[in-house]
Amino acid sequence: MTDKTLKTGTTTVGIISKDSIVLAADMQATMGNISANNGMTKIYKISDYIAMTIAGSVGDAMVLVRYLQNHANLYELEHKRSLSTKSCVTLLSNVLNSSKMIPFYTQLILAGSDHELYSVDFTGGSTKEESFAFSGSGSELALSIMDKGYKSIITSKDAIDLAKDAINSAKKRDIYTGGDGIKIVVISKDGVEELPIEKYK
Repeated sequence: MTDKTLKTGTTTVGIISKDSIVLAADMQATMGNISANNGMTKIYKISDYIAMTIAGSVGDAMVLVRYLQNHANLYELEHKRSLSTKSCVTLLSNVLNSSKMIPFYTQLILAGSDHELYSVDFTGGSTKEESFAFSGSGSELALSIMDKGYKSIITSKDAIDLAKDAINSAKKRDIYTGGDGIKIVVISKDGVEELPIEKYK
């Protein structure tokens, strides 16, 4: 597998704050060296209490998004309670690992209202994060900003600002990261809240 095969043209981050988890992503979809879409959504609600960022192959990622959304909905109907983040990640990891001979070319970040944040690779390896997570081609640029700005006790507002700075840093220097705005989602005990994109152009 070549470096070109594994290249994911995007930047997404997840940051754990004192009372929420903030997910953020750029909005540029690339097709090789072409910016194909500047308003692409890269953060999806899996349920009212779980959200996921995507990087890599859009087709592969959307299959996984739809699968998890359907499973979360069925789980809630059958059990009268929401699927936990850990259970969702376990299911996703099992699907990815069972397909590793013909893999889904994705890198994913999941977060839930139970204040859990996970990174998941394309073979199903998952890591529970204690501070922040990142994915995509602008990861190194975003990581340097988060390393500098993250504190062990950070408010939701400060986490939003830090996520914005991290994505903007990647947009400035990584040619595969861009778009018309920054998508930001906040997951708290009350559920998943999508913030207006216009505020983060």
